[in-house]
Amino acid sequence: MKQPHAAIREPDAPMTLTRVPDPLSALTRLAAAEDFVDFVVYEQPGRWVFAANPVASVTLEAEQIRIRVGDEDRRQRWTGSPAKVLESALAVLFPESPSERGAYGWLGFALCAYSLGAERHLTGDVLAHLMVPSIEVVIDAHGDVTMCGGTSQERGAVRRALAGADVAVRAPAVIDTRSDSSDYRGRATAAIAEISAGAYEKVILSRRVDVPFAVDMAQTYRLGRQHNTPARSFLLCTGGLEAAGFSPELVVAVNADGLVTTEPLAGTRAFGRGDRADQRARADLVSDPKEIVEHAVSVRTAMTEVASVAAPGTPSVSDFMAVRERGSVQHLASTVQGRLAPNRTAWDAVEALFPSVTASGIPKASAVDAIFRLDDSDRGLYSGAVVAVSPNGALEATLVLRAVYQQGRNAWLRAGAGIIAQSDPEREFEETCEKLGSVAPYVVPATPTASNLCS
Repeated sequence: MKQPHAAIREPDAPMTLTRVPDPLSALTRLAAAEDFVDFVVYEQPGRWVFAANPVASVTLEAEQIRIRVGDEDRRQRWTGSPAKVLESALAVLFPESPSERGAYGWLGFALCAYSLGAERHLTGDVLAHLMVPSIEVVIDAHGDVTMCGGTSQERGAVRRALAGADVAVRAPAVIDTRSDSSDYRGRATAAIAEISAGAYEKVILSRRVDVPFAVDMAQTYRLGRQHNTPARSFLLCTGGLEAAGFSPELVVAVNADGLVTTEPLAGTRAFGRGDRADQRARADLVSDPKEIVEHAVSVRTAMTEVASVAAPGTPSVSDFMAVRERGSVQHLASTVQGRLAPNRTAWDAVEALFPSVTASGIPKASAVDAIFRLDDSDRGLYSGAVVAVSPNGALEATLVLRAVYQQGRNAWLRAGAGIIAQSDPEREFEETCEKLGSVAPYVVPATPTASNLCS
C-alpha cells in the first residue's frame, strides 16, 4: 500500500491547561461543541481522551478500503486479513517516527466474517473506521487537562468548552426493554436444539430494542457513566455512527512491551438491587453449574487464542472466576495474558481474539454462522470493538456492549446472553433485560432543535 502524497501535520508539543472540577461535565461540553463534528471519547483507568476532527482516516468496506489524508481520498480493493489490512493502512499514516497522536475508531462485528468463513452473510456495511485526530485532549482522574495538536481555532474551542458553565443533565426517558418482538425465547430455543445436535457448544444471541426518539448522546454518556462501573467507556461520533457505552471487558490490549491481555466475562446475575439481593445473586452465580460451564469454556478458548500469538510458555490465567460488578449486572470474570511472539504484532492479537468469545460463541466459526442466521438483525457495532491505537505499537480494543447506538434518525439498544445446552430460554431473556438495565434508564432524549446526527 503506497503512502499518500499529503503528509499528516506533526502536532505541537503537549500543553497543560487548567484543572477542571468535573471531567465528565467537561467531556460533555467538548462533545457538544459545534467545532468538533467527528470525535471519539475513550476512557481508560484514570484518564479520558477526547480525540477530534480527523486529519486522516481509514474506512474498511467489504469491497474496498478508503484512506483519506487531508483532501486526498484514495480507494482500492483489498484482500487477505482485515486486521492486517488495517495495520498496513495505519503504517501508511505513520510512515516514519511516532506521532504524539494515536488513532481511534471502531471495528464492526461483521469484520470477523472474513477470518471465520462467514462472508456470504455480509450485507455491505462498513466493517471498520479509524481516524487520526487533529487535536487530542487528555483529562486525568484529578481533572488535570493536557492538550496536544490542533489548529488555533480548535485550541480556542477546547478552552471555551472547558471554561463553560456546567450544563444540567435533562431527565432520561422511559424505554420498554421487555417487549420481545423478535421472539428471543424462540430463537434461544432453536439455538439450544442446534447445540444439542452437536452444531456448536455455545452461542451468544442478542436482541435489538428500538429507541423511539432521537438521543442526546453526550448527556446520555455523562448520566450513564455516573451509574456504571465499566472496564472502559466510550462516546463516539465518527464513521457515520454514534455510540455511547460502558464496556464490561477488553477484547484485547497489547502494551508497548508486547504484553497481551484479554478479559473474558461469562456468567451473569443482576446487581444493584440491594445488598441482600446482590449477595444472594452472587452466591447463585458462583455455584450455578450452567454459569460455571459457560465461563470455563470461554476461558479455555481465550487461552487457546492468546497462545496462538504468544511466545511459548507465556500464556497464563489469573483471577479465575472472580466476580466483577458492571453496572446493573455482576459477572464471572478471568484475566488471560501472554507475551507476543517476536514475529507477531498487536494486530495479529486482534485477529486472533476478535470477536470476543464472550460475545460470539464456541467454536467461533460455527457460533458466528449461527449469529448471522438467528440474530434478529445485523449487529453493526454491537459486540464489535472501540479501538485506541498508539504509533508505538500499543493497542486496546474494548468490547462494545452496554451501549446506545444512533445512525441517521434511528436509535437503539442491544443486549445478548450466552446459550449452551443447559440454557433456559426464559432465564436467558431475563439476562438480556438485566444487561439492558445498565443503559436504558439513562438514555436522554435530544432537544427538538438539536442537531446531533453524526456527519
